Amino acid sequence: MSDATSVDLSRILDRQRTAFVRNGPPGKAQRRADLRRLKAEILKRRAQIVHALNTDFGQRSERESAIVELIPLVQSINYMIAHLGHWMKPERRHVSAYFQCGSAWVIRQPVGVVGIIAPWNYPLSLALVPLATAIAAGNRAMLKPSELTPATSAVISQIVQSVFAPSQVAVVTGDAEVGAAFSSLPFDHILFTGSTAVGKKVAEAAAHNLTPVTLELGGKSPVVIDAGYSLQRAANRIAFGKLTNAGQTCVAPDYVLIHEGEQEAFATAYQEAVKKLHPGGYAGSPDYTAILNQHHYKRLSDLVSDAQTQGARVIRLGTNSDENHVLAPVLLLNVTPQMAVMQEEIFGPVLPVLTYRTLDEAIAFINARPRPLALYYFGEKRAERDRLLSRTISGNVTINGTLMHYAQDDLPFGGVGDSGIGAYHGKEGFLALTHPRGIYKQGRFNAATLLQPPFGKLTDIITRFILR
Repeated sequence: MSDATSVDLSRILDRQRTAFVRNGPPGKAQRRADLRRLKAEILKRRAQIVHALNTDFGQRSERESAIVELIPLVQSINYMIAHLGHWMKPERRHVSAYFQCGSAWVIRQPVGVVGIIAPWNYPLSLALVPLATAIAAGNRAMLKPSELTPATSAVISQIVQSVFAPSQVAVVTGDAEVGAAFSSLPFDHILFTGSTAVGKKVAEAAAHNLTPVTLELGGKSPVVIDAGYSLQRAANRIAFGKLTNAGQTCVAPDYVLIHEGEQEAFATAYQEAVKKLHPGGYAGSPDYTAILNQHHYKRLSDLVSDAQTQGARVIRLGTNSDENHVLAPVLLLNVTPQMAVMQEEIFGPVLPVLTYRTLDEAIAFINARPRPLALYYFGEKRAERDRLLSRTISGNVTINGTLMHYAQDDLPFGGVGDSGIGAYHGKEGFLALTHPRGIYKQGRFNAATLLQPPFGKLTDIITRFILR
């Protein structure tokens, strides 16, 4: 599998666009058949997939890969197959009272060729869920997986080549330079998942072609724990969300806001929760994922060191493995907003804890920062929950849990502001990658003829009646 060049990219796009124009959009039966073949090929290569993921990360549990990559991917494909017929049905629309003899409806038309740029943290599912969505919407697609996960990219390429002709779906590989050339192509839509910094570059490149974009980015997703809520329950669910994939998750809980009188009790509960997840420790645990590479391992280690230098209390909850870039969970107390760990998305198993005196203070803290991709609230007081939800803005929310909104196929998934543009998953993905084509059929009688020249008194009477 060799890296693509700019000439290769343009040639592939031209081939797909020509095929789209020549053949037209596929019907419902063909789309479902394509999705079923994609699913079958994924399941057939399950062992190969988990081996590739383990190779790319250096240490990634087979079970965790099945849970966080394969299950969401297969469930998403199943959901699309089940609901595609309903999504594709023309939607009747009302006509004005003056055009009652006519009729109006909307059809969802494939946009054409979709460019998909996938990240490294969930390199299989975040490549193939968007691809399956593009197929369900009737499009052709070019897919650029991350260069940081080459083994998984190779398997993705094999899966795609086994299911689709290159004129329908093509996988292209390469470094950041290839990625920049890819995002500069005149696609009919680009779906990018990755960092905010790179997302801005993709949006800028796409703007030159007026290509619409769906940007799934990241951000510092806060957790707010209401005073009096069970700290043990909150700690268990936060630890699960924080340590899944070793925190390398765009919707991972990034930091905790807790009432000032409960910080120490939460710290105790969190330490217990972390030990329960991996009772044998972390450096040697076959169920715990390594940090992707030494660069990201050092970045996380530096964040912890900076916090400690500035007065944070560092609680290390296991043994690291520098050689295998395995970073055990870290809890940070007495954190201040000026610390580097509060200036950027953490993307690792480091959890800062900050305190608040009132819920309004926590809301103000969240609103003073870029809008996050996710928000988590733990509490049983409906009035407090509703106040938090109405006065903050985020991509999605899970109440009394973490991550689980992502697993709901019937919920849109997307950010707002710095955390993204647009949404996909389920029906929203189908809508994002299709064009709503409005159609009006004029009836035998058309009231508009009464307003055609030559104008006269009847025109004035009708105009006054309409504008009353």
